Amino acid sequence: MIEAQKELETIELELLLEAIFRRYGYDFRHYARASLKRRVAQRMQRAGVGRVADLIPLILHDRECFDSFLKDMSVTVTDMFRDPDFFAALRSQVIPVLKTYPFIKIWHAGCATGEEVYSLAILLKEEGLYERTQIYATDYNNHSLAIAREGIYSLKQMQQYSENYIRAGGRGSFSNYYHAKYGAAKMHESLKENVTFANHNLATDGVFGEMQMVICRNVLIYFDQQLQNRVLTLLHDSLSPRGFLCLGNKESLKFSAVQGLFEDQVYQQRIFKRVHSRSTRVDR
Repeated sequence: MIEAQKELETIELELLLEAIFRRYGYDFRHYARASLKRRVAQRMQRAGVGRVADLIPLILHDRECFDSFLKDMSVTVTDMFRDPDFFAALRSQVIPVLKTYPFIKIWHAGCATGEEVYSLAILLKEEGLYERTQIYATDYNNHSLAIAREGIYSLKQMQQYSENYIRAGGRGSFSNYYHAKYGAAKMHESLKENVTFANHNLATDGVFGEMQMVICRNVLIYFDQQLQNRVLTLLHDSLSPRGFLCLGNKESLKFSAVQGLFEDQVYQQRIFKRVHSRSTRVDR
């Protein structure tokens, strides 16, 4: 009886994901099941329904219900200079290489609400690279992108962000990069000048130009192996030769479709360098 119920729930979940893909074009069919089930359960509770099957008509016929589901699915756990050691490694091991380019293009995929994008902009400014850099910051969640474009965050977080900034090798005072007012901190407009925020879905959309660096941190952990391979191939194809790929500290290229196409730059911080194209792959 229990096994039959689990099988029925699996069928209902697959129907929901297929319905969302066909109706709205968002593909969650290859998201990691444990995380996916938690988010669907949260949406069911908020919608006041007891079965996944009851959620399907609500999402199909009510755009606001779908938009709420989309917010539930979007992972927005992020901070300024999150994982300071990663930013310190960028500063010491990657920036010197980027300084050799006359113009730099960076894609920050899955940027969520933008805290790490502004962190990157600050780092580039301090290294004298911002003026010749274009950053493309993308996410599939328009609500998160709107927050990122505004660049307004809780003032309560600024002390922790300042500590992260110092640990990341910051060369000034973090408070110089934002204005504090009415309990909020607004990032300086100069940090946005070379940033383009745009909607891009890693599960369905295509290559994003020839980049010298691609940052996609703590996103792959929410995908199954098939989608991880699709995204990693997309990220590889978006990089110029010798370009850098930055992943989250729980993510890896091992056993992936692109494992033999990169070499470690700073493995502990999951920074890799593209050394082969797919057409000239050297198996290891």
